[in-house]
Amino acid sequence: MAERRNDYLRGAGGIAGTAVDVALFPLDTLKTRLQSKSGFKASGGFRGIYSGLTSAVIGSSPGASAFFVTYEYMKKKLGSIFPDSKYLPFIHMIAASGGEVACIVRVPTEVVKQRMQAKQYSTTSSALKTIFNQEGLNGFYRGYFSTVIREIPFTCFQFPLYEYLKIVVAKKTDRNYIEPWEAAICGSVAGGTAAAVTTPLDVIKTRIMLSAKSQTIHNYSGTINTFNRILHEEGVKALFSGIGPRIIWISIGGSIFLGVYEKAKKTLCEYDILA
Repeated sequence: MAERRNDYLRGAGGIAGTAVDVALFPLDTLKTRLQSKSGFKASGGFRGIYSGLTSAVIGSSPGASAFFVTYEYMKKKLGSIFPDSKYLPFIHMIAASGGEVACIVRVPTEVVKQRMQAKQYSTTSSALKTIFNQEGLNGFYRGYFSTVIREIPFTCFQFPLYEYLKIVVAKKTDRNYIEPWEAAICGSVAGGTAAAVTTPLDVIKTRIMLSAKSQTIHNYSGTINTFNRILHEEGVKALFSGIGPRIIWISIGGSIFLGVYEKAKKTLCEYDILA
């Protein structure tokens, strides 16, 4: 039964992740280009806003599936260890952080996607070939640690807030559950708030992923070094580049992602699969 449960959670997470990435890809592209050191116009402007979509689709389903399976598993295990409700925020933060660390499968596709979004490559095959030839396998994991450093604070804001809002809504409606559309609103509020707070970390992650060994001026390495460079060369404002598209993207994305996921879970429960 546990294996079956994980299969359906993977399916629900994969559906949710792919739905978000495809629907909101243009906003993600605009955000990446605004954060690029080369500048918005030089990185493509409003042209070719679907560049890198194939890579995003390939990585979205396994990434989202890995996150939700890990998140639900850790939430359940930690809940049995710390049954008191006062520990719920702690449980949600740890479970969400574990889910993000499990998303290592998404990093290579994220590197390819962002470099294509910034018009460094025109096709997925040329991106794969060039990155491998110039940087080896390590090139596909460029920015992994900065991704983790971004995602853990993000989820520590998003998921405790999301779970708290679900509890508030359930109490207000005198139910022990919430409808998928209500979860979508909770996910939108939680996602947008977390997006705003963690934008500087997202800028740092983007700069590192867009860097390559062949570059000189625009080569970034290490989270702290990149933060100091941006602050020194461009000022605090640059750390919030793309905050508008990021908030809109993740607010809508949180709505779709968590709404679809809760709908999938509810449907599965109706068939006594997750009950």
